Amino acid sequence: MPGVHRISLEVNGVAHELQVGSTETLAELLRQRLSLTGTKIGCDGGTCGACAVLVDGVLRNSCLTLAALVDGAKITTIEGLADGEKLHPLQQSFVENGAIQCGFCTPGMVLSAVALLAESPAASESEIREAISGNICRCTGYVKIIKAIKQVAQAQEKP
Repeated sequence: MPGVHRISLEVNGVAHELQVGSTETLAELLRQRLSLTGTKIGCDGGTCGACAVLVDGVLRNSCLTLAALVDGAKITTIEGLADGEKLHPLQQSFVENGAIQCGFCTPGMVLSAVALLAESPAASESEIREAISGNICRCTGYVKIIKAIKQVAQAQEKP
């Protein structure tokens, strides 16, 4: 059948084999087919960052990523960061620092920070600001978000 692709991928450590349409985005696949609604669809054009996920460890806007192109990939969504009831350090820091208000941008912000700290564990404030520049937050003014990320970066600096 034209326009249908069979893919295999791992999402948050769980293997999936699916048929996807040629125009189906990764965001649609995650939200509608796998019920992983932590990935938000805001602008649906790659400018707000709410749909950010990690594809093989690289930050990607899932609204711009065709599902057929992630065949064989390992995807991490916000749901895949926590270890059971234990939150990822960035998730915990966002909670502790009041960096979550409406929560719509939070998954993309956290995953952007995860990608940053994987590459630069002791990221500076300017690196943090650059890393989250693709994420729009209308509630917090970014101050608490930057503080939350900075707190985790500083904790990683200490021996």
